[in-house]
Amino acid sequence: MVKKPVQYSVIDAFTESAFKGNPAAVCLLEEERDEEWMQNVAMEFNISETAFLTRSTDSINHDSPRFHLRWFTPVAEVNLCGHATLAAAHLVFTSGLVKTNIIEFLTKSGVLTAKRVDGLKKLNPSKSSNDKAEHFSIELDFPTISVTECESTEIPSIPGTLNGASVINIKKTASSDLIVELSSGKMVADLQPQFEELLKCAGSGVIITGHAPHGSGFDFFTRFFCPKLGLNEDPVCGSAHCALAPYWSKKLGKRDLVAYMASPRSGRLDLHLQEDTQRVLIRGEAITVMMGSLLV
Repeated sequence: MVKKPVQYSVIDAFTESAFKGNPAAVCLLEEERDEEWMQNVAMEFNISETAFLTRSTDSINHDSPRFHLRWFTPVAEVNLCGHATLAAAHLVFTSGLVKTNIIEFLTKSGVLTAKRVDGLKKLNPSKSSNDKAEHFSIELDFPTISVTECESTEIPSIPGTLNGASVINIKKTASSDLIVELSSGKMVADLQPQFEELLKCAGSGVIITGHAPHGSGFDFFTRFFCPKLGLNEDPVCGSAHCALAPYWSKKLGKRDLVAYMASPRSGRLDLHLQEDTQRVLIRGEAITVMMGSLLV
C-alpha cells in the first residue's frame, strides 16, 4: 500500500523574523507512522527538532481540539520541547485546522496547552499601507522543572569553554541538564564553546546563563549546548526555561521575566511563573519559512 505524502512546514520559533529564532520541522500525519520512520525523518531534516502532529480522535469529548505531539532531535526522541511545540501550535492556528484560540497537545510530558494571543496589526513594509498582516503570539502552558544542588563529581570542568569566565553558581535540573551561571550576560553571549569538553560533562546538556546587561530590556541571557543530543547548540530552547524561570524568579524576586537566548540566531521568550501550580507560561512568536511534502 502506497503511503500518502506527509505535509510539513519548517517554522522559526521565538522570533518574528525569518532565519532567526529556532527552526522546527512540523509534520502533519494523517496515518500512523512508526518510531523508526520518525527518527529517520528527523535525521533527514537535521535541525534541532522535528515534531510529529496527529489529530486526536477524542477531541470531541473536550472543550479544546487535541493533537498527539512527539519531538525528535536528529539522534533521539525527547520528552519535552518548547520551540517545536510553539511551531506546531503556529501551524495549527494558521492552517485552518481549528477555529478556537486554545488547543491541547498530548505528549510524553502530559497535556500541554497552547493559546493564541492576538496583538496589534502590523504593517507589511513591502506592501501598501492598507495591506495589514495579522500579528499574534502563542502562550504555552508547561510544567516547571526543579533545580537542585550538584554533587562534586557532577560539576563540569570546562576551562577551554569558559576561558576564564567567572562562574557564580552551578546547579542541575530534574531533566539532567546542568545550569552554569556566569557573572554577566555578555560573558554568555561571547562564549566560545569547546564541544569536546561539553560532551564529557555529566549532564545531557549544559545551560549557560547570566544576568542581562542593564538597559537591554531583558532579565537574563542564556545559551544551551547539547552535543549529546545531536546538535551542538540549540538556538532557542523553550524547555530549558521550565527550569530557568523558577531559578531566576527566586534570584530576582519577580514572577514575570523576559529571557533572551544569545545564540547566533537569537530569540525572545516572555515568561510568567505560576508558583502555586508549578507551571510556567512561555510566550513567543513564530513564522513559517518553508512548506512541502515528504514522499517516503
